[in-house]
Amino acid sequence: MNKISILIPVYNEKDSLLELVKQVEDVDFGMEKEIILIDDCSTDGTKKIYSTIPHKVLYHQKNMGKGAALRTGLKAATGNIIIIQDADLEYNPQDYKPLVHLIVTDSADVVYGSRLADSRNNGNFLLLSYLANKALTFLTRILYGVYMTDMETCYKAFRADFIKDIQIKSNRFDFEPEITAKILKKDARFLEVPITYNARQVHQGKKITWKDGVQAVWTLFKYRFFD
Repeated sequence: MNKISILIPVYNEKDSLLELVKQVEDVDFGMEKEIILIDDCSTDGTKKIYSTIPHKVLYHQKNMGKGAALRTGLKAATGNIIIIQDADLEYNPQDYKPLVHLIVTDSADVVYGSRLADSRNNGNFLLLSYLANKALTFLTRILYGVYMTDMETCYKAFRADFIKDIQIKSNRFDFEPEITAKILKKDARFLEVPITYNARQVHQGKKITWKDGVQAVWTLFKYRFFD
């Protein structure tokens, strides 16, 4: 019997969290579903919301970053399928279904939801984020010899036994290039499917900066040539 674990790292998302959780709850996979929220030491009042959410909540005592939150979530996950979900409203949880289908049918070990594979999203990106994503994805193709369109996407679905066998070291947003590098070096059966996307602005809480882009480049090179 398949069971899906949805990991939601949370840091200062009081304005979007309840709506996001409702959207995740509304997705019908036809299988058991486990929602795990990992609070990365929120300070904006987010913690007051958890008493109204009937799901497992894990807490960090200090802010450590998305990668660290996902490590915590992976240890607690009991499903045989793992999905990553940001706590904002940039992604539509209904888009999970084709990703999960490819895992359930044993067509892939890892499936990414690509924002850049759907031309309807072209006007939804911040320009600098769009250019950075294109550049980082192109670099990934060159370094790892695989065709992909959106390395930095949040939506990633995994066979649980596959991702839990990978040691994740990154604490921040460099989780994305690290996990991509490691699954490709492990010869994962990798697929992408188009998903929708609605980028939020910096004033709405967008947390990634140019420094994270520089770190992503270094991470891709590091794990290409070193463990």
